[in-house]
Amino acid sequence: MFDIHSRVAVASRSLSRHPALRRVLQERYAQVTFNDAGASLKGGDLIAFLRGHDKAITALEVLDDTVFAALPELKTVAKYGVGLDMIDLHAMSRRGIRLGWTGGVNPRSVSELVIAFAIALLRHVPAGHQQIRDGGWRQLMGRQLGGRIVGIVGCGHIGKDLSGLLAAFGCMILAHDIRDFPEFYRARRVRPVSLEVLLARSSVVTLHLPLDDSTRNILSAERLALMPPDAILINTARGGLVDEAALKRMLKSGKLAGAAFDVFATEPPEDRELLALPNFLATPHIGGSSEEAVLAMGMAAINGLETAGDPLIVAQQR
Repeated sequence: MFDIHSRVAVASRSLSRHPALRRVLQERYAQVTFNDAGASLKGGDLIAFLRGHDKAITALEVLDDTVFAALPELKTVAKYGVGLDMIDLHAMSRRGIRLGWTGGVNPRSVSELVIAFAIALLRHVPAGHQQIRDGGWRQLMGRQLGGRIVGIVGCGHIGKDLSGLLAAFGCMILAHDIRDFPEFYRARRVRPVSLEVLLARSSVVTLHLPLDDSTRNILSAERLALMPPDAILINTARGGLVDEAALKRMLKSGKLAGAAFDVFATEPPEDRELLALPNFLATPHIGGSSEEAVLAMGMAAINGLETAGDPLIVAQQR
């Protein structure tokens, strides 16, 4: 049963511009404020946008105790997307604000992007495209994804889904996670290993971790140096997991064959030299931006406005 009198603020830009999702919200609630300006809301601007609403849907907006303290009327936040690292869950719980969130609503969208990145880099698609645009015509010798060793760092919803796609290519899959999934590993013939072993043995390394104090800069210069020079690194998870300066040095010197990033420590990224490297492929945080994923994440967030619970309990679903 929906409380039609609730005042709902939708900070998420993707949800705000989706006609079908807008229609569902407007059918359920009498007062809905959308982010029609498409603004990237933070700090005071975010507080001003959310003020006067008792429910909100957010995406990449940072919700810390300062924001919550300024919005005593806010009772429920529904999260659009899979990550919770931008929300201070403890502050939220202390203030009695409920969280609506569902994990694993867009794994296939991200998994398919990882496959696209891996094939594009292994077959030198970006370099070949640029060569032809510049008037050249020279065959580039690439490698197949099939049969390669792929290391998945973080075996949650996306890591598990990706392992199924990689199995179809005949890849040997290594996985590293702070949790153990013995039944899943046996069923998918995935080999759990330490992070150091994974980096040293994998031809393709792909990251699927949340960003927190334990994972920030997890691929430091020292750990990146463990990767073979013909390996490629893919990050579709969160910016801040990789030492981007060290990565650039390795790509420039040939100590790493290639990298593809959908996320950056600062977005949009500011290191133009990194972006210009022929063995670096970048996209603007599109991992969850398939039509199917947007609809699934949007409906999960909308339903979360009514099914929300204590943030610390809800977060355990990940």
